[in-house]
Amino acid sequence: MRNNGDSLKVLLTLVIVILAACGNSSEESSATLDNKSQNNNLTQNTNNDSTENTAKTDNNDTDTINKDNNDSKENVDTSNNVIVKEEKPPTNNTEGSLQEEYLKKINYTKKEAEELVATDSSTYALKKVENDRWDIWDELLNEIYGVLKEQLSDKEMNQLREEQRNWIKYRDDCALEASLKYKGGTQEHLEYVAVLTNLTEERCYELVSNYMK
Repeated sequence: MRNNGDSLKVLLTLVIVILAACGNSSEESSATLDNKSQNNNLTQNTNNDSTENTAKTDNNDTDTINKDNNDSKENVDTSNNVIVKEEKPPTNNTEGSLQEEYLKKINYTKKEAEELVATDSSTYALKKVENDRWDIWDELLNEIYGVLKEQLSDKEMNQLREEQRNWIKYRDDCALEASLKYKGGTQEHLEYVAVLTNLTEERCYELVSNYMK
């Protein structure tokens, strides 16, 4: 009877050991499957991330290329806008050109006349300077008058001619009246010519401003 009892105990012990071993093996297999599943998940996630990053990179590259193309188009368009300009037709309006030219000429003549200086304080030197100034303005007045003959109509020129005769009389009368203040003195002639010069300068401005085109 003792032998049978011992045998049962040994048998039970072996069964327990075998069951325990099977349980551990099952746990190891489950753990192995879990690890494999986790590894597969990691691999899949990695592949998904890689695919997603690749897609993002491709999209960014595409956006960059499209942007570069758009920038290139904008540059071309801008370049075309700069190159192609609407040019205004040249104007043939020359009205007032001679008037502007002679106004400048009058200013130049004024400066030229003012720069004339007597070489000394003698009456002769002073008279020469005044005579030279009057000659300069009288020459310019005759030049302006000649231009107006070409520009004005016959009616306008006849009217100007009459006006000019009246002005010459007025000029001479004013010069004579001013010189009489110094009658008999050395200043008489100087005053006479000085008035002639000043009035002739004023007349040049009047003719160019009021008549010249």
